[in-house]
Amino acid sequence: MIGMLNGRVAEVNADHALIEVSGVGYETRMPSADLASLHAGQETRVYTSLNVSQDAITLFGFLSPASKRMFLQLQKVSGIGPKVALSLLSTLPPDRLARAVADGDATALAKAPGLGKKGAQKIILELKGSIDLDAIESGSGTSSRASRSDANMLQVVEGLMSLGWRQNDAQTAVENACRDNGVDMPLSEDDVPRVLKLALTSLDRGR
Repeated sequence: MIGMLNGRVAEVNADHALIEVSGVGYETRMPSADLASLHAGQETRVYTSLNVSQDAITLFGFLSPASKRMFLQLQKVSGIGPKVALSLLSTLPPDRLARAVADGDATALAKAPGLGKKGAQKIILELKGSIDLDAIESGSGTSSRASRSDANMLQVVEGLMSLGWRQNDAQTAVENACRDNGVDMPLSEDDVPRVLKLALTSLDRGR
């Protein structure tokens, strides 16, 4: 079982990152906010879960232990597989996801692509009361703050995508804009408009 990777990010794609560890590249599917916070050449630690099915062997990865725990817990619900669990974690960070289950907020859960209202209600029915909310929230204390920062970068990337740019191009433009203009990462909320403008200018210049 591959439970964790410590290595260098070789590349970041729309739905996965390639993590190089001792010369071996591990294709790792990750939540969108985690992918948005990674860039090629970065050293990182990824908490992983290996899924083996009849069709494929897939490695799923997360930047926080809390996300991994929630990913595994979601799959205890009958009919919820790793793809839907990952979709949920791409929609809500683990602390907000746990809170939505505890509060019975099916509407928040149903926003995840591939789930729907009935699936959301099923998750609440089967997991409510079984999730240690305090452990999830305290365990993601630092990562929750990181998730908010990661969400700022994701906001810029999604803004560029809404203008017709591909995710990979948008993400690269954001990373380059931050690096070339001395903007600290992770991205602060105040820097979002500036970085969006810089990245858009860079992309337009490269047409």
